[in-house]
Amino acid sequence: MLGERARYKEKVKEFCKKWGKRIATPQMAVIAVITLIASFIGAWLKQYPGFSLLGALIIALLIGMIVQFPIRAWYVRNNEIRAAGVKDAAGLIANKLLRLGIILLGFKLNLDVLFTTGIKCLPLAAVIVAVTVVMTYTIARWLGVDPLLAILVAGGTGICGAAAVMAISGSIKVSKHKAEEKSNDEVIAVAIVAIMGVIFALIELVFGPMTGLSKEQLGIVAGGSLHEIAHAVAVGAALGAEGETMAMIMKLSRVLMLVVAAILIAIWWDKTKSDVKSDGKRKIAFPWFMLGFIAASVLGTLFISWWGQGGQQFSNVCVDIAYILLGMAMAALGINVNFTVLAKRGGKALLASAIASVILLGLCVLIAMLFF
Repeated sequence: MLGERARYKEKVKEFCKKWGKRIATPQMAVIAVITLIASFIGAWLKQYPGFSLLGALIIALLIGMIVQFPIRAWYVRNNEIRAAGVKDAAGLIANKLLRLGIILLGFKLNLDVLFTTGIKCLPLAAVIVAVTVVMTYTIARWLGVDPLLAILVAGGTGICGAAAVMAISGSIKVSKHKAEEKSNDEVIAVAIVAIMGVIFALIELVFGPMTGLSKEQLGIVAGGSLHEIAHAVAVGAALGAEGETMAMIMKLSRVLMLVVAAILIAIWWDKTKSDVKSDGKRKIAFPWFMLGFIAASVLGTLFISWWGQGGQQFSNVCVDIAYILLGMAMAALGINVNFTVLAKRGGKALLASAIASVILLGLCVLIAMLFF
């Protein structure tokens, strides 16, 4: 018994020592401050026209991509230790804060609303997500896009933009020599769904009222077809209260599908695409943080049910913290982006997402006309 306790203490000590070396570094402090500032700037700028279509997360990503140049020129210079420290710190922030942010984002999902007012939206959202993910991945692979980038773009296009890209990436396990490629694919996928989201949000804002669809139907189209939550909110707000409500319900219904999609993709990837060597017993990279997302959704719904306005305020604070953490993660991702790889590998994936987005918009218009 004493031997087991001693071994346990030794493991805890080794764990703390290992992570202490990665966290307690000057580079971590520098990157943490920079990404936090980027996240706050994104949250501030999203209030203004134009920037609202991008959303706080995409703005933070763009800031991260820009500040990597002064970081290298003024801080890293030719110091290899600093260069390695910056890369590791940015990677750690992007990885860990992303998961924590997604968990807290669960407080945005009011399950009472989804399972009452939005009950009709849930099965339709499942169909939209399944069709779009499979379709986008198929088109991307047909165009010659690598499997990892293809599935990340498919998830971002079909579910909920940047958050879906990062959640799916977190559920996929790759070997160490492909870790940098995976990081670059994340940025490419996020950039692609951001571009597509803005383009199609503008299309729906301009041409939506000309279609003859009701505001409720246009809200369903916006929530079902647009990539980021910010896109659905921006278009929904232009449709009035009824359109905005339906846009958010349909969009959050798609967000809820992220849990199932991340788990299924993790299992599929492990069985068909994984390059991680196995010693006989293969462990699937199960996205445990998605269970935290569900738990947060349940807690947020219960808090609102029990404490009314107080519960809603608590959930709002948690969501605000989630977006700060997600903004930091996106900025950190931008700091490590390789622009050469982005330019070289992004074209075909962008085309795949564009084709799929056109088909997705047509599917959502058809669903709105048939069911609402």
